[in-house]
This record gives sequence, structure tokens and C-alpha cells, in this order.
Amino acid sequence: MFLDRLMNAGAAFDWAVCGSGVLSAEFPLVDALTRQDGLYALVTKPTRGAWQARVIGSIIDYCHAMREPERLLACLAAPAVRIVSLTITEGGYNFNDTTGQFSFDEPAVAHDLAGGSPPETVFGLIAEACRRRRERKSSGFTLLSCDNLESNGDTARKMFLAFAARRDPGIAAWIAEHVSFPNSMVDRITPATTEADRAAVRDRFGLDDRCPVVCEPFVQWVLEDRFPAGRPAWEKAGVHLVEDVAPYELMKLRLLNGGHQALAYLGCLHGYRYVHEVARDPVFAEFCLGYLQEEVSSTLLPVPGIDLKHYQRELLERFSNPEIRDSLARICAQTSDRIPKWILPVIQRRLEQGLPVARVAAILASWWRYLQGVDELGRPIEVVDRRWPELRAMMLRGAGHSLAFIRYRPVFGDLAEHAGFAEAYLRAAKALIEQGARTAAGACGRVQFTG
Repeated sequence: MFLDRLMNAGAAFDWAVCGSGVLSAEFPLVDALTRQDGLYALVTKPTRGAWQARVIGSIIDYCHAMREPERLLACLAAPAVRIVSLTITEGGYNFNDTTGQFSFDEPAVAHDLAGGSPPETVFGLIAEACRRRRERKSSGFTLLSCDNLESNGDTARKMFLAFAARRDPGIAAWIAEHVSFPNSMVDRITPATTEADRAAVRDRFGLDDRCPVVCEPFVQWVLEDRFPAGRPAWEKAGVHLVEDVAPYELMKLRLLNGGHQALAYLGCLHGYRYVHEVARDPVFAEFCLGYLQEEVSSTLLPVPGIDLKHYQRELLERFSNPEIRDSLARICAQTSDRIPKWILPVIQRRLEQGLPVARVAAILASWWRYLQGVDELGRPIEVVDRRWPELRAMMLRGAGHSLAFIRYRPVFGDLAEHAGFAEAYLRAAKALIEQGARTAAGACGRVQFTG
């Protein structure tokens, strides 16, 4: 979108995007974009007022690793490619949440480390592309993580170097010298596109688009300005280029992503199915805002040019947008990859400060209750999480609202051993079972348990 803005202003015509993917689930997207010559509609939906649509024209090609691995590798190794951006989800960086080290035991990782051809992982693809660049004495590129991780560029550097060092120390040394890993933050609520969205785009705008993107009007992209191979003049399109992304990262991850977590499980248990339904419920809205203002705020850094209190209040308004229809199922999916990145750092910092942890403990307890697979109306909940079998086993080991669940170290580390947090968690779990999600959330702000 930002590159398209520049192009429409008559600039950046020496840049373009080649899309790529590594998962079979992306095949429909590949097929749709191929049929549409890389074009798609970006549709913004304000709370009030008309939807707006613009056709994005900055994508000129798309090649998938499973269908055309050699063409993708040739593209990655081409000197013209100067930036490789990553949106591979929080779990895509393949590190252990407790140790922070790269996990080498995945079968696809083992395949790529053994020199399997073609590579099956993003790590194998990047390492092979860098091997070819080194062999041809080509320049390096910028590897730009856009995923929801603190210090996402630093994390990407650590993980890609760990893989490359095991694959070939020479490749790792070349990457360390020739590839840059800037940190970044992306802030825009963008739910998964549905068939209803496609129908609405067709009816409202006359566009027969198989892959439109729907989103809220708000957008913020903050980049650490480290692009030695060059970059578009993104600052002329509204991107914030800064020396230090960390304050913006913490703000977005702990407030927006963490705020979603504060609403999602409680709301789903109560019977809601969309984010705006929960955010418009005054009890859950008060719980969420209390969490952001009273528990998260003390863990943040000052953010240049941002009024954090205004941002927090604005978040509740953004969550309340009924036009977005962001599903709670999306927010609740793959929680075991999200909780360690967005929620546990808040808990750890609060405990270090000796401050209350009632609401954040209630968030973890609501996830535990959610994982029981049925809401308070008796309707089934479909749990989508790669660690679900292990989590379920941990839950079955404990009776009632015991600490068995948070003793699952791959996600929680030694959190259960902290007496102050354990007390707050057990009280929240007990309240959820005995009083229900809405009453428990309403009472949470009136009782604080200090870590």
C-alpha cells in the first residue's frame, strides 16, 4: 500500500513487489493474484461513513516455494532484489519461548539443514539465496521482519544466523556481514477476508476481486532506518523512519495485541463471536481499558509523539468498529505463540515491580477456561493451536482450577512458581468457574492482588 502511494504520486517506479509463500494454504491467493495480474482491492471500513476502496498495483509477480522453488530462489538471489520482507506470524521464527534459542528439531528444518532440495522452510530458502549471492559475489539485502514480535529484526537476525551457522558457517558469516535486519512495527487491524467481504466488494464497488484486503482506516508503520541496499522513499508516503523502534513496538504489541487477548477469551466464553461485540459491552470494555491503563502502562517506554492515554482510549474505539467484523476465533487462534510474546512480558515486569497482576492473571485464566472447549451457553469452541495436544494433557493432569495448566513450561516457564502470581491466577480461575466471565471481569478491577 505504501509503495502504491508513492507510485500514484509519480515516484518509486524503480521498485516493485514480488509476492511469495511457503505454505500450501496460500495456493488460492497465488491463483487469485495470478488471474488478477497482481492487482487487489484494499478496502477500509470506518465505524461511520462510507467504505473506501483503492486498487493496489505495486505487486508485479508472485511465485510460491512449493510450486516454483527454483524461480523463487532465482528471484531471492537476483541482485535487483534489495529487500525481503517477512510476514510469517509470531510462530514462524521457530524459537523456544522459554530459552529464546532456535529449535532445530522440526522435520522441515532438519530437511533443509541436510541440504535437502528444494528448501522447505523460509530459513532454508534465505540461506540458499545467500549462498548463491556469496558465490556470485553479489551484494546483500535487507531482511525486514513485519511480524508482531518485540525486536522483530533482532529476533530474525538471531534465528536466521543460528540456522545458517548449522547449515554452513561460511553462509552465516556472509549473512552477518551483508544482510541487515531492521526492527519494525505495523499497526492496523486487518481481519481475514471472507466470502461476505468478496460479495460486498463486488456489490459496492463493482470489483470482482477474489483476494480483497479489508481493514480499519487507522494505519501506522514504523521502521528502523537501516537499509544499506536502498529503499523506497517511504517517509513520503506516511511511514515513520526512526532510530529506535522499541517504544513503538512495546506500545503496539502490549496494548493492541495484548488488548485483543484481554477481550478475546472472556468474550468468547460469554457467547460473543466478534471483537466489536465484546468491546461494546461496558463490563468487558472497562476490564480491557483497566488492564491497559493500570497494568500495561507501567511496562512501557515513553513513545515520541504519542499520547499513550489517548492511544489506549482510541484502541477501544477501534475494537468497537462493527464494520470490521473481526472474529474472536482469529484472535484466539495459536495463543501459545502469542501469550509468551504479548502477555508474559507484562506479567514478568509487573512482578519485578511488585505491582498488582489481577487483570493479567485473569487473561491467562480465561485462556485456560476457553481451552475447555465450551462456552457458557453450552456451545462448542474449536481450539486452533499447534500445541493443543500438549496443553490439553496439562489441563487433564490438574483437577478444577489448579496450577497444572500454567506449569506447562514451554509456554509459561517458571511462572507457576511465583506465589503472588499463582494466588492471583487461582482466584481468577475460581471466579470464572463460579461466577462466569462477565461477572468475574467486572469484579476484577475492584480486587487487586500484588505480585
